[in-house]
Amino acid sequence: MKEIGGYFGLEQFCGREYYADLIAVNTARNALQYILKARKVKKLYIPYFLCASVSKLCEREGYAYEYYSINKEFLPVFAKTLADREYIYVVNFYGQIDDKTIGELKAKYRNVIFDNVQAFFQKPISGIDTIYSCRKFFGVSDGAYLSTDAEYKEVLEIDKSGARVKHLLGRFEGNAAEYYNDFKKNDEIFIDLPLRYMSKLTHNVLHAIDYDEVKRKRNQNFSFLEKQLAERNKLKLKKVDGPYCYPFYCGNGMELKRKLATNKIYVATLWPNVLCLDGTLEKDFAENILPLPCDQRYNEEDMKRIVEVILLCWS
Repeated sequence: MKEIGGYFGLEQFCGREYYADLIAVNTARNALQYILKARKVKKLYIPYFLCASVSKLCEREGYAYEYYSINKEFLPVFAKTLADREYIYVVNFYGQIDDKTIGELKAKYRNVIFDNVQAFFQKPISGIDTIYSCRKFFGVSDGAYLSTDAEYKEVLEIDKSGARVKHLLGRFEGNAAEYYNDFKKNDEIFIDLPLRYMSKLTHNVLHAIDYDEVKRKRNQNFSFLEKQLAERNKLKLKKVDGPYCYPFYCGNGMELKRKLATNKIYVATLWPNVLCLDGTLEKDFAENILPLPCDQRYNEEDMKRIVEVILLCWS
């Protein structure tokens, strides 16, 4: 029976989600699990340059997997012919793989799962299974979208996110350092989180976002960093609409990251599990490509501060 009266809960927001027509689940790794189950995948080929969550998912759910390398353009170095129910997992690193190249990869490999976790605003291409993450771009505790025509016949529960928002609310009123442990605990929950539909709470927050403004700010900040740092960046970047970050590839990444941190500019090491791969391009990328923040929380003054610290390293 519906409750009437009593105290107020969170307001119901009335905007539109960016991917309202896609399948909404609780995490990106579970979006992948959805595809693996729906496609009855037997084996998955994954890049070395990737966090361990995908390999752990495969191990947990009993899927065979094998690694492949990438080249300097972030594209697969992969010459095998895929057998039936074998798939290659292609990651759109920093949004640097454009739609034309995606189509070429689909034509070449046929069985492709595309990871747009770092390219939220790059629309899916019909006929290509594509995964998106919400929490990589917005202040939500979880949430992912999936574009696929594969049929998944199991009944899924709706997730609940109320217990996973402490770090978000804390940082909104406090600072990142104070709630960093809560953020890490939230991350650890996802390791064993079952596949479920996206929570009502996450859906609601995603209804409240001005996506056009988010893209505008990200584009503006990215453009400023590119103008100031392009000559020192070993990557020749493609323009991205609503970029995840500004990937700055230098020769002293870990040292520069420490200097940025002393100035309260926090830059993640996205795939620390790759640092053990001595002598590889993947280790070099993990150490020396700094994903500089350029998202909607910041303005040009913030970007100037980042640039000033970086340029001090060459002065």
